Amino acid sequence: MSTLEDALALIRRGTSEIIQEEDLVRKMESGRPLRIKAGFDPTAPDLHLGHTVLINKLRQFQELGHEVMFLIGDFTGMIGDPTGKSVTRPPLTREDVLANAASYQEQVFKILDPSRTRVVFNSEWMDKLGASDMIRLAGQYTVARMLERDDFSKRFRGEQPIAIHEFLYPLVQGYDSVALQADVELGGTDQKFNLLMGRTLQKHYGQDPQVCITMPILEGLDGVQKMSKSLGNYIGVSDQPGEMYRKLVSMPDQLVWRYFELLSALPMTEINEWRQRAEQTGDPREAKRLLAVEMVTRFHGAAAAAQAPNAAGNQIALGEIPDQMPELEVVLESGVDDLPVAAVLRMAGLVKNSAAARDLLERGAVYLDGQQCASDRRLARGQSAVLQAGKKQIARVRLA
Repeated sequence: MSTLEDALALIRRGTSEIIQEEDLVRKMESGRPLRIKAGFDPTAPDLHLGHTVLINKLRQFQELGHEVMFLIGDFTGMIGDPTGKSVTRPPLTREDVLANAASYQEQVFKILDPSRTRVVFNSEWMDKLGASDMIRLAGQYTVARMLERDDFSKRFRGEQPIAIHEFLYPLVQGYDSVALQADVELGGTDQKFNLLMGRTLQKHYGQDPQVCITMPILEGLDGVQKMSKSLGNYIGVSDQPGEMYRKLVSMPDQLVWRYFELLSALPMTEINEWRQRAEQTGDPREAKRLLAVEMVTRFHGAAAAAQAPNAAGNQIALGEIPDQMPELEVVLESGVDDLPVAAVLRMAGLVKNSAAARDLLERGAVYLDGQQCASDRRLARGQSAVLQAGKKQIARVRLA
């Protein structure tokens, strides 16, 4: 396989659509580093793993030797992206935008190479665009064409208000590509209209139209809705290591391989081997742990990843056995050969008292070596077992 074919295979991985791939091939065959653009409106201070689907693709372009332009939409953020909105979104204040932008930069450099990333703010050129220039820009598109956009069309048919400034958003995003002379722009599938606007405006300004690459919208932990902090189904880039690990190992089984394809840096050949292994055993838990460790390592480092399974406040799903956990010893009195599991839980410090142990046993929230434990179960001297009391307390306990 040639170098170009290898590069195209990497770029195609996880993408939804490349418009037009023949243009991308032509640009790559030129031999010059391409200008790869992706824009982010700083609407909230924290990024989640759904955002990193796009950022991972930017990193891949960096590894291929291209220049990444991480565009912070401080100007467009004050307009408010209407994409997917059924109502007009309130614009952010300048102070909110700048505070969130600073947070974004800190987080994205956990993935992107700072030495090969150009951070740009679209206020750099939009603030210089006068009223007459903005009117000329608005003249490049018609209201009828704007209403072809799905969210605008639905709101218009439903007699929901559409503010004039919302029509400016895709025009400004498209003009960003003109200002940066972008070769490629990345965005979610919901951004296709805006990305194509960049191609349209670049043609008008005599530039070689950018290639548009759309990326899938990552489902959240509910497996249905897109990942969103407001829906509570998200994994935050700034989540604590234990919390990030817990969320990933507890994800629904049907999400595992989609998360691997879109989030992991592992080669697809290796991911497919893990998938085959999980399908043979019917158990993807080891694969979940592998992905969880990779994500925690990426955002918090290897040391944090090693401690994540047993991090303070970490919750392991009932029946999940982490790679690392405390090892405790319960010393039996002379002449005592075994103990009820409730007593072992109390003596090991996994519960506060005997009443708490009985309550957990009655609720089926005590697990022994990953299996639900019966309330009358006894453990013998010399026996070692993994005991889990609820979602927070788990340890390997040995009776001596």
